[in-house]
Amino acid sequence: MTRTSHRLWKYGDNVNTDVIFPGKYTYTISHEPAALARHALEDLDPEFADAVKPGDVILAGRNWGNGSSREQAVTCLVAAGVHAVIAASFARIYYRNAINSGLLVIECPAIVEAAGAGDLIEIDLEESRLYCRGQAFEFPSLPPQVREIVEAGGIIPYLQRRS
Repeated sequence: MTRTSHRLWKYGDNVNTDVIFPGKYTYTISHEPAALARHALEDLDPEFADAVKPGDVILAGRNWGNGSSREQAVTCLVAAGVHAVIAASFARIYYRNAINSGLLVIECPAIVEAAGAGDLIEIDLEESRLYCRGQAFEFPSLPPQVREIVEAGGIIPYLQRRS
């Protein structure tokens, strides 16, 4: 994977799974991707679901995805076309659910203060660097198997390719 460019959406600290995908829909709507995408972040940013474009990236503060282990908090973003979530830190279960669903997750606290909503960000997974506003930000390298899972589109496609 080479260096890729994306538009940023920016949110703060402690955005929980009920805000990412409202709990009121957990058992009331279809698990069809389009239905999930329509409700992504609606309680935090009512404009998001209509305005997000495939390949956009979410930039967040600390503890993104805390709360329940609800998978819809990841799958709604995947269905909406979000390429990655970059955050200062992630809730542990959200981080693992994201990898399992093929959503790229990157921890990089340094970029959170430097970048803003609407900025363009470049992601270089080979070099473990993000580029924004003329600055470079390093992040911990993703283990090769994690990259393979994300590039395959999630754990199930990854395992199917291996069998």
